[in-house]
Amino acid sequence: MTATEINRAVDRSGLRPVGVPAEIVVARDVAEVQETVRRAAASGLPLVTRGAGSGLAGGAVAGEGTIVLDLSQLTRIRAIDAVDGTAEVEAGVITADLDAAARAHGLFYAPDPGSVGISTIGGNIATNAGGLRGAKYGVTRDAVLSVDVVLSDGSLVRLGRPTIKGVTGYDLAGLVVGSEGTLGIIVAARVRLLPVPRRLATASAFFASLEDAAHAVAAIAVSGARPAVLEILDGATLAAIDAAEGTALRERGDALLLAQTDGFGAAEEMGVVIEAVAPTAAHHEWTEDADRAADLLHARRQALPALERIGRPLIEDIAVPRSRLAEAIRGIRLIADRHEVPIFVFGHAGDGNLHPIIVVDDQVGDLPEGAVRAADDIFALALSLGGTVTAEHGVGRLKREWARRELGEDVVRLHDDIKRVFDPRGILNPDSAY
Repeated sequence: MTATEINRAVDRSGLRPVGVPAEIVVARDVAEVQETVRRAAASGLPLVTRGAGSGLAGGAVAGEGTIVLDLSQLTRIRAIDAVDGTAEVEAGVITADLDAAARAHGLFYAPDPGSVGISTIGGNIATNAGGLRGAKYGVTRDAVLSVDVVLSDGSLVRLGRPTIKGVTGYDLAGLVVGSEGTLGIIVAARVRLLPVPRRLATASAFFASLEDAAHAVAAIAVSGARPAVLEILDGATLAAIDAAEGTALRERGDALLLAQTDGFGAAEEMGVVIEAVAPTAAHHEWTEDADRAADLLHARRQALPALERIGRPLIEDIAVPRSRLAEAIRGIRLIADRHEVPIFVFGHAGDGNLHPIIVVDDQVGDLPEGAVRAADDIFALALSLGGTVTAEHGVGRLKREWARRELGEDVVRLHDDIKRVFDPRGILNPDSAY
């Protein structure tokens, strides 16, 4: 296989499969997807579906004897309806491209993952991706009305509804969202679009410590304000961004909160946010200038690329109740000290979602033992605080065992039963999720 073909057998998680796939299919239309699934069902070969390969949990990693089904060429935006506020899109559409097309109609697509410029709608739906605007607008599932799914026998069904409201039957569309290719192949979707906010206000607040920033998040939560964006970055991450971008963020504090309010009352709501953070912030400012706001959010989106410049990041994704955010941050600091590994922390503070990133030497093949133990301790910490081991990146291959611990035996059995109904031969991404 060529290097390009081998790259289609991995994702951004850094996980490397054993062996090479038996076949790679780059589907050009839904009929080709159906035919590929039928061949996999007839042969019994496992089938791994991928979009852009931007996943971070190993969900699109394909090893020996596997058929890789690449949907990246299903790129049609079939329709945008400004009155209904919906779009019909194929699975391979890049998230940012859908948002740009919607904005031409005065609308926008709310889910806003950090990989918005490279990830596909199908991949976002398969992992129930979150993103920067999740604090107000939720995750991908909140934007999905229906999905076109190729089942494990090759048949095509539409799950969900064309309307904003509807309660007929079980919510099978909601079940498929986040199923990571284990229940069916998502080839298209109808998604919700929202009116572009008339006003935006964006704020930055620097703090002497990450714990102070976490306390400010709690203050915002009870203030009555509901920012669309509320992001947190620690000092080590700020220093990495400075090195990559030539900025000077780290000089202003050991933690940064970025907040954005939107809508007709954006400025008034931002006033409430500033009042909440002022008692603990070392410095704060806010703006309605679009260029300045774009610069601030660009810095946040550069956090992971900046860390990738200094080593191999082990990208974790936990969430805890917002009331326990400060405890989680203190616990992560203790884990870093105990195992003597560098851990960088940033994430979506508005919904308690943290990304503790362990960075190791990218010349080392296997992960160092200290890094592995630190990751396990981070997952255990999240569960001990009433949280989850994955908030938006998915389970994939990397977190199967921890997901089973979180769910418990009875719920895992229920997952297994559902899997057998959708995929009786067990061919759909069998090594991922559960």
